[in-house]
Amino acid sequence: MSSNLAVKLRSGTQKAHTAAENVGFMKCFLKGVVDRDCFAKFLSNLYFVYSELEAALASHQNHPVIGGVYFPELNRLAALEKDMVFYYGNGWRSLITPANHAKIYIARIQQLSASEPALLIGHAYTRYMGDLSGGQMLQKIAQSTLKLSGYEGTSFYNFEQIPDKKAFKDKYRDALNGVSVDDATADRIVAEANNAFSFNVQMAEELEGSLIRAIGQVLFNNLTRSHNLGSTEAAATN
Repeated sequence: MSSNLAVKLRSGTQKAHTAAENVGFMKCFLKGVVDRDCFAKFLSNLYFVYSELEAALASHQNHPVIGGVYFPELNRLAALEKDMVFYYGNGWRSLITPANHAKIYIARIQQLSASEPALLIGHAYTRYMGDLSGGQMLQKIAQSTLKLSGYEGTSFYNFEQIPDKKAFKDKYRDALNGVSVDDATADRIVAEANNAFSFNVQMAEELEGSLIRAIGQVLFNNLTRSHNLGSTEAAATN
């Protein structure tokens, strides 16, 4: 039973994808306005999320659904630990705590891992496909704006084990389409991917107060006034 899950995930998350690109924090980021402290906090929240997500996926790697799309070369935790050392020093573990919305996100991953692990695919898809796609542009912006050399401070976006990102994304989509789930489960995985987008939006919104303090309300308003079509909407209009 082929699920066409990749197709369903792509079409079913288009609106959420565009909404995520229109969060003020991301709009500023995409326009090259990045505050070092906010970016470090952004990555620290992701450290806690990926710590939970990757532990959950690893624990279910022999699950009949998860196993088909379990690719440990995607793991971001070691890269995020490098970034934490860069921004916070060797004592970073005692200096960072997850923000409120990161805690809510983590609780959801724990809940699914305990009761409905197949739905974790929605979270893996949203995060990893985003990191492999738009994340590469965010890395270049951060490197340029924060004057970072090499991958220091942006290891998170550097997939050392995936030299050909396009080929890997094709492989990942094929694996998703090969997952044996019924339509109802596929729909719930899509719904969970939309949940993941919402959690990521809320984590970004939670950083906006810090960003406004860093760059000023007027600049923030100017940078966030327009609505981005978003990559999905733009593709639809071409």
